[in-house]
Amino acid sequence: MGKDLKKKFDDVYESYQQGNISRRDFVKFIGVSGAALGLLGGPFGLVQNAFAAKSITCHSWGGSTSEALRKFAFDPFTKATGVKVIDAAFTGMAAFLTQVKASYPPGGEFNIAHLSAVYDYARYTDLGFGVELDESKIPNLKNVMSKMTNTLKAISKGTLSAVPYDLGQTGIAYNTDKISKEKAEKLGASLLYDKSLDGKLGSWGGDHITNMWYAALHTGQDPNNITDEKAVWAALKEQRGMIKKYWASGSELMSLLGNGDIYATVAWSGRVGLLQKEGHPIGYLAPNGTYSWMEYMYVLKGTDLDVAQQLLNFMIEPEAAKAV
Repeated sequence: MGKDLKKKFDDVYESYQQGNISRRDFVKFIGVSGAALGLLGGPFGLVQNAFAAKSITCHSWGGSTSEALRKFAFDPFTKATGVKVIDAAFTGMAAFLTQVKASYPPGGEFNIAHLSAVYDYARYTDLGFGVELDESKIPNLKNVMSKMTNTLKAISKGTLSAVPYDLGQTGIAYNTDKISKEKAEKLGASLLYDKSLDGKLGSWGGDHITNMWYAALHTGQDPNNITDEKAVWAALKEQRGMIKKYWASGSELMSLLGNGDIYATVAWSGRVGLLQKEGHPIGYLAPNGTYSWMEYMYVLKGTDLDVAQQLLNFMIEPEAAKAV
């Protein structure tokens, strides 16, 4: 009986890896089989024994993003495999990279990072922190736009060290009780430099690219072809004196806006949408030239690839990806 059950589990697990059955059906199979055999024996035990005493860490943006990852990806993955997923929030992109550099061996306890923009993909890869993922073990990659995967492959010489995960914008959020829609649209990117908002402005402290991007727009330049760097730096220096807080995470961004501590800031479109859904008086401005990006789950050197690839496959199933 045990051999028959093991063979059945192996067949179902192989079908799951190949993408022939859904995660929901796979988890249901494990639960039913485990209940029938006392939960810790049979197929349920076989899955957990395969990854006994293992864990994997995923750094992300905190707040609602981490909550959705926990509910729709991490907990189901742990139930199916027995592997504990430890989620942690960035304290800032520069700080995180410093931690990764200081770890030993390279990458150390850092496994998966929810990074943003091709700039960071190139930076981590060039520093030697990347891996070569086995795409055949991540069948849900078929759900990812080829343009996104090809963009990353062009940087890492035809291989992937990450799985593209989401697209979005870093636009401008503003308090509609303090700033009219007409004023916001008239000023555009220059709203972030409005002297009447002195002490009530915010910005992202974890990425100089975003700040330079909007400084370029404010000074009438193409962010992809800046010709007057002195004007950009002068604008940023002037703005710094008016900034109340450079936020470091999505949860901090939402707190500053939701509590009325700041009236305008660069902001991630998804977080603004959540604030609006919660009823906060927050508007969203996407001026001409708005900064757009894609994010991805970057696997760091030294990570157990078998575990990472299975987790990534869970994370890019439609149900989980849409929720996040």
